[in-house]
Amino acid sequence: MAALALTGLALLTACNQKTNSTREIWAEVDGKPIYRDQVERQYRRQTQAGSDAGSPVQALTFKLNILNELINNQILVDHASHARISVAETEVDSKLAQLQVAFTPDEFLKKIREQGLELSDVRDELRESLIIEKLINKEITSQIKITDEEIADFYKHNEASFNVPETQYHMAQIQVTPVKDAQVRNLKNDDAQTPAAAERKIQALYARLRNGEDFATVAQEYSEDPRTSVGGGDMGFVPASSLAGSPILKQVLSSLKPGEISGIVRTPAGFHIFKLLAVEEPGQHLLSDPSVQSAIRRNLTNEKNELMKSAYIEDLRDQVKVVNNLSRKVVAAAGNPTAVD
Repeated sequence: MAALALTGLALLTACNQKTNSTREIWAEVDGKPIYRDQVERQYRRQTQAGSDAGSPVQALTFKLNILNELINNQILVDHASHARISVAETEVDSKLAQLQVAFTPDEFLKKIREQGLELSDVRDELRESLIIEKLINKEITSQIKITDEEIADFYKHNEASFNVPETQYHMAQIQVTPVKDAQVRNLKNDDAQTPAAAERKIQALYARLRNGEDFATVAQEYSEDPRTSVGGGDMGFVPASSLAGSPILKQVLSSLKPGEISGIVRTPAGFHIFKLLAVEEPGQHLLSDPSVQSAIRRNLTNEKNELMKSAYIEDLRDQVKVVNNLSRKVVAAAGNPTAVD
């Protein structure tokens, strides 16, 4: 869902704010404004987190993309209201508690205020994100069906990819570094910047995992490894032959069974929590193998999910009136960023 509707706390529109005539309106969805300062705020957050905008033209393109996501989010929230989808305050409380777990109350307030937010803004945005998630689950995810014929056809056309030359370990990790890192890409834009903050954060994340929270979700939201956080910490398959050069990982793997998580592992790079997702033995893995069928089903489900989400949003956009003032200005200025400003 994150790829569709969530790119951090400040991404969702706050269109319930009072209209201020001094704020420049960059878009409208059925008359509801999306302001320039909302786009600019999210733009600053993402560029500060390491998403280099590059040239002025590239920066303007980036802002157009952010605005388009804000438009989509407003359309989804409005449609969810028509579909009578709501969120209880206890659900918002739970999500807020997850955000705050790695901080003291003062640290959390300082962090959100640095982003131009107050606690009430955070609650509003969390409420809207949960509403969008419920809408997508109801209208898209729950409707996806994968048939046995589709699974068999996928295997037939990709049989060679199921021939494993040596034992491989499917791994995932959550990483927390003790220094400020501009490359952090987690959904919460959360970065421990001191050794003490890193240790406090990894302990809090480990406690959440021990309490049953989903490893992939925690990794997406808080892991500081830019290469794996987006994919829920997925490190892919680690061949057995490569473990000779990684004694720490070899030791971790020797203590885990598929589905288990490690304790907190300290390395020169920081703190880690590993999860062994699966072990693949060498040889040709047959379609009759339940793990093969499960992997194919996940792959096909993800493909259909992305396709349906794109089509779903486009269909909803056809049903509302969207005015994109920024796009009009870009066209009128022949793409000149200076003229747009």
